[in-house]
Amino acid sequence: MTPQNPPTGPSGAGRPSGNPQKQQTVKQQRAQQREAKVEAFKKERARKARNKKIGIVSAIVGGVAIIALVVFAVSTTIPRFATYAGGGKGDTSIEGLETFTNTNNHTEDTVDYAQTPPAGGDHNAIWLNCGVYTQPVPNENAVHVLEHGAIWVTYDPSMSDEDLATLKSKLPASYVLLSPFDGLDSNFVLSAWDAQLKLDDVNDPRIAEFFTGYWKGGTAPEIGAPCSGGIDAPGKV
Repeated sequence: MTPQNPPTGPSGAGRPSGNPQKQQTVKQQRAQQREAKVEAFKKERARKARNKKIGIVSAIVGGVAIIALVVFAVSTTIPRFATYAGGGKGDTSIEGLETFTNTNNHTEDTVDYAQTPPAGGDHNAIWLNCGVYTQPVPNENAVHVLEHGAIWVTYDPSMSDEDLATLKSKLPASYVLLSPFDGLDSNFVLSAWDAQLKLDDVNDPRIAEFFTGYWKGGTAPEIGAPCSGGIDAPGKV
């Protein structure tokens, strides 16, 4: 009898379907690619979040810096004024103070005043508006505002800018007139109605004493009358 070979079955039956080692490697590669993409996405998201935080912090820091600059600019440009109670009854105990007795009639004529600068007397019917002037002002209009309780601060035109700035810081915000005046025999002069103090040092404590005693008070005939609504002279700041 001739031996027979065992049946092999359908074509390909019993043959391995591919390489398991190769299939496993492909799966691993795909998984690694997915993980790499996920990791890259996470890093990109973290980078954007970090940049956003940096942007916010930078904006805050920049905003604070701008605010600081604005505050600094405002603080250095807004004038600083001294504060006095006002309504004092005069203070003849101030060292160096001079007092006078002046008339207070209205006139349209030029007046030859007894004091330099004037500290009261006949004057123009229209008062000079209070404030800072960079040029000499008409005496007759300035004297009228002394009648209303204002203080007239006159200074030598040669006064340094630094001293002038210091002097301004000693003055109140209203009822004060500041102007240069030729021919002074001191650095500056404080004049109220019938009272005057000549000084050289812009840090002299008697400045405050004078304003305490005579600003919006003293012997002014018309205390409380307006310090505005009159006329401006050339050089008004």
